[in-house]
Amino acid sequence: MAATDLDPLVFKAAARDQWDRCAHGWHDHDPQLQAWLRGATQSMLDAAGVVPGAAVLDVAAGSGGQTRDIATAVGPTGRVLATDLSPVLVALAADNARRAGLMNVTVRVADAEDLDVGEGVFDAAVCRLGLMLMPEPAMALRGMLGSLRPGARAAVLVFGEPARNPCVSLLMKTALEHAGLPPRDPFAPGSLLSLGANGRLAGVFESVGFEDVRHGTLAAPFELPSAGHYLEFVRTSASPIVQILAALPPAAAEAAWSDMEARLQVFASSDGWIGPNELVWVSGRRPA
Repeated sequence: MAATDLDPLVFKAAARDQWDRCAHGWHDHDPQLQAWLRGATQSMLDAAGVVPGAAVLDVAAGSGGQTRDIATAVGPTGRVLATDLSPVLVALAADNARRAGLMNVTVRVADAEDLDVGEGVFDAAVCRLGLMLMPEPAMALRGMLGSLRPGARAAVLVFGEPARNPCVSLLMKTALEHAGLPPRDPFAPGSLLSLGANGRLAGVFESVGFEDVRHGTLAAPFELPSAGHYLEFVRTSASPIVQILAALPPAAAEAAWSDMEARLQVFASSDGWIGPNELVWVSGRRPA
């Protein structure tokens, strides 16, 4: 489902329910997520100006993989607030930070489009692969802007153009075919590629009041032993692909997943399975 299919509040409630149910499976893939996004995450933190001693807001933090990276980067004199819509993910993020001995992390259940984390209290704000799934991303960016001290920066990572993310496009196309649904606008609000069009996210940054907006792209191929391993990862997310197939009878859904695996073999090689992905990063500064 896309955010345009129904009321944003209904969409958000469904997303929260999906992530609560998928949270532990998603968390089990944290090592693969961290390996996949290591370079992109560091680029995001650099773009946001995350430095030792900084106070950082981590929006849509999930189970906290990047939260731990941020906490390590800011050190014991800094602090991190990690927020997410899913209470189950927030609990996992708190537990992961505790297990890692990171005492500078706090967590909070919060709707990214209705942030209430204080005005002008953070030195940086980030959101890794979460903003594109929100029905009204401008509201989330406006909240991030307000949370920053004057002159501080926010940085966001999202999926890029459909042509540069063929795995995502292939999965969506296959899921819709098996569900008997027509093709969808890949840029519809709430979809995986909704903010990937060239300049689109930068324009949203500027529209809510950010200055000195910068943007670029990052290659982030997903390297795994097989297409099956990739699909195991996808099936533990609350992505639109999972939501589409959830409406099918179990046997029909499994047939769709099998078809996806067969089609993804195009990315297999002698070195394993390498799925192309390109991410867009955007950063902006709160006016002084």
